[in-house]
Amino acid sequence: MTKSDPNRVLRRLPIVVGGLGAVLLLMNRLLSSELTNSQARADVLGVILSAVLILVGLIWQQVQPRLPEAVQLIGEEGFVLAPDLPPSVKTELAWASHLLLTNTVTRSLVVFYKNKVLLRRGILSPKSEVVPGPILKRVLEKHKPVYLVDLKVYPGRVEFDYLPENTQGVICQPIGEDGVLILAANAPRSYTKQDEKWIAGIADKLAVTLNQ
Repeated sequence: MTKSDPNRVLRRLPIVVGGLGAVLLLMNRLLSSELTNSQARADVLGVILSAVLILVGLIWQQVQPRLPEAVQLIGEEGFVLAPDLPPSVKTELAWASHLLLTNTVTRSLVVFYKNKVLLRRGILSPKSEVVPGPILKRVLEKHKPVYLVDLKVYPGRVEFDYLPENTQGVICQPIGEDGVLILAANAPRSYTKQDEKWIAGIADKLAVTLNQ
């Protein structure tokens, strides 16, 4: 499943109009039995106008970014919390995960804290165990987020087998010094800088709650 580009027709319109104008000018020239000076001047202006329209259309095709293609993540919808958590922590995790799933492109998330999975929510992979690989270990050691904008191009993607297999983008956001908030998106290059800041803020809030 892909996300359609609402501006696709608008971006192609100058090329279509410019090409149509050029074809009509050519037909008019071929069907004219006698070429007048005024017609020659009009043809020159028409050719220039058609060329400008086609050029504008080509520039729009390159400059206007296409929306990233979204997919339907493979897996079952679920919401799993570690059973031994205090009620206040469960409430906090439920609140934070709900915000992320409803207000960002996140479709699946995992809270991994002190070598334990506290929460899995959204589209879930059959595998529930999180075994930190090189990427997750680096986040835990350096306490700096990692954003894999297009997961399929990273060889290290195999470590994220606890996320849906067709996950398109991943953010690993530190939760204090002992955990990571792992977010899976259904489209590459889909998190904005504002999303990243907001995710960092929620992770900081979770760190305070989990450290109590």
